[in-house]
Amino acid sequence: MEYIWTLVDFILHVDQHLQALIANYGAWVYALLFLIVFVETGLVVMPFLPGDSLLFVVGTLAGAGLLELPVAIALLLVAAIAGDQVNYSLGRYFGPKVFRWEESRFFSKTAFNQAHAYYERYGGITILIARFMPFIRTFAPFVAGISEMSRSKFTFYNVTGALLWVVGLTLLGYFFGNLPWVKEHLSIIIWALIIGPGLLALFGLWRARRRDGKGQAI
Repeated sequence: MEYIWTLVDFILHVDQHLQALIANYGAWVYALLFLIVFVETGLVVMPFLPGDSLLFVVGTLAGAGLLELPVAIALLLVAAIAGDQVNYSLGRYFGPKVFRWEESRFFSKTAFNQAHAYYERYGGITILIARFMPFIRTFAPFVAGISEMSRSKFTFYNVTGALLWVVGLTLLGYFFGNLPWVKEHLSIIIWALIIGPGLLALFGLWRARRRDGKGQAI
């Protein structure tokens, strides 16, 4: 239980923890940043690690001269791309085994066939948008692999999404993170980066289900 509260505290006060780590461990912090982003995007069992807020805070610390911006962006880009590729490969490995399962109470082959068709048609935009949504960005590459989305298509959108996500949020923190108003309300911004994308995803899901319900009623 203590470890869970430590992780929660790190997520909610990532700026304070990173500053302390930089003071104590110097350049080793880059390895920690790489590991956090790689694990969050690469291991489907670790969706709760900080992503958006971490990138923003890294940019903020780089703007304050505590981190080297080009080094941080380069490492985080590699971590984000490699993490998604590993996650996709795990899904791709387990996919053929899943597709051999028979219809049962706990598994629907029809649903998996539909997921495959969906990812072939809309998978690219899904991978892009998922980058900015906590939890979803951890599961999207895995599902893309299980659904047998083509590797070349996945890789293109993986790299594109990583560039938009890492460079965009890090530069946002670099240019605006040290403004007095932002520093004063940083905790609120971190909460917004954690909760906001999730609420948008839930709203989109609700609208999609509402549309489907109307279509079925008609």
